[in-house]
Amino acid sequence: MTAPTTSAERFRLLAVHAHPDDESSKGAATMAKYAASGVEVMVATCTDGSRGDIQNPAMEEAPHPKRDMAGARRLEMDRAAKILGIKQRWLGFVDSGLPEGDPIPPLPAGCFALQPLERAAAPLVRLVREFKPHVILSYDENGGYPHPDHIMAHKVAVEAFHAAGDAERYLGTGEPWTPSKLYYDRAFSPERFRALHYALEEAGLQSPYAERLAAWLEADAEGHTPTEPKHTTTTQVECGDYFELRDDALRAHRTQIDPVGFFFAVSPEMQRRTWPWEDYTLVHSKVQAELPEKDLFAGLR
Repeated sequence: MTAPTTSAERFRLLAVHAHPDDESSKGAATMAKYAASGVEVMVATCTDGSRGDIQNPAMEEAPHPKRDMAGARRLEMDRAAKILGIKQRWLGFVDSGLPEGDPIPPLPAGCFALQPLERAAAPLVRLVREFKPHVILSYDENGGYPHPDHIMAHKVAVEAFHAAGDAERYLGTGEPWTPSKLYYDRAFSPERFRALHYALEEAGLQSPYAERLAAWLEADAEGHTPTEPKHTTTTQVECGDYFELRDDALRAHRTQIDPVGFFFAVSPEMQRRTWPWEDYTLVHSKVQAELPEKDLFAGLR
């Protein structure tokens, strides 16, 4: 059952992510803002990130990730969570990797994306019943981009949102709790990329987004370019004051993030002037919600 919400109750937000580093590239400023305001924020990280490639040239010769990628990424995740002021929980699954080649090779046995849905969702249902979030953030049906772990993360988040409040399901994983709202993150919002692209061009700066915008309708089969999202923005959280924290959390994932790469092409100050929000789609709500929203807890306060 859902506990009644009062003005004195501390709100709780749960974000479901596929790999360590996803939390810092998708919705991180939103989480930092809410955490700073007193909301309890938890990230559920589905996989260990063990099959991630090193994306930062400065880390190519680092011994730790070569020997133990999962261990290196665990340390990175811990640093990022501290920067954002959030809690974090590992769900315990093995990274599926991003299959590449022609033909596309099969996914490795035992990986997260090949788990039966109920097995994959059970740890998240347990966490929802323990943490009791009012709001859950997830990816859309395409995973934000079609990485197999992102698509499975979407599936388990939707499953947990609907199942955690049902006492007849997932027996042995705690007392039922029904979250009030489910959102899909729109970190790959074309509107945002277009706005940043034009802001860079108007400032006489080179934009890294031109190719992405041109190719949006031609996403490749290996998931390197997001498909045009089918959901529209219903909710924009103004969080520009937390863009520096978001960037610091991103840089904490040293194996995955090039500190002079794509994510940092637009200064936080220019982003605040151009697009000071993070964008979401409200998918399910058990409280009355008037759209558009500016607060993930609208209707609950």
